Amino acid sequence: MVSVISVLTAVPLWELAIIFFAKVAEVSLGTLRQILINKGFRREGTFLSFFEISLWVFVASRVILGIADAPIKGVMYSIGFAAGVYIGSCLEERLAFGCVLVQMITSEDSGRNIAGLLRAKGYGVTTSHAEGKDSHKMVLMIFANRKGMKKMVKYIQEIDKGVLIVTNEVSSLYGGYFPKWKHVAK
Repeated sequence: MVSVISVLTAVPLWELAIIFFAKVAEVSLGTLRQILINKGFRREGTFLSFFEISLWVFVASRVILGIADAPIKGVMYSIGFAAGVYIGSCLEERLAFGCVLVQMITSEDSGRNIAGLLRAKGYGVTTSHAEGKDSHKMVLMIFANRKGMKKMVKYIQEIDKGVLIVTNEVSSLYGGYFPKWKHVAK
């Protein structure tokens, strides 16, 4: 028991907190950097990489130099890494970079209604007629920013409870009509 207490108290609590929070910040930045670069935001991703690697150099060197005397530093570093992965993914979901293709399959009447309402809200909607198992259907395709996608899907489901909705991430997009878009991935 004495050896466990000595391991836990070998490093001041403030130093362990700095290791933990710096690692969380570094991994969160790394997660965002990777996502930004994958979505075509190279300049922003490159900017984040400077801060990410700066944190890594200083925190990792502090942990590596003192790990033999205080293994708790390695434990805090590892916990910070795990927390950073989680927080980075939550940040990315909240920021919602990029765009999506929303595809809907519904009845022809409902499809015309939904297409008209979405167009009135400023969305570009492409429609196509399709054959379902038991009836004629309409397929609607909308390119939208990921940030407003959940709101749009909820709006559509309020209009038509039976609509089938599929969303896909879009990696590149060329041409077409995008009335509300400020940035399309480069």
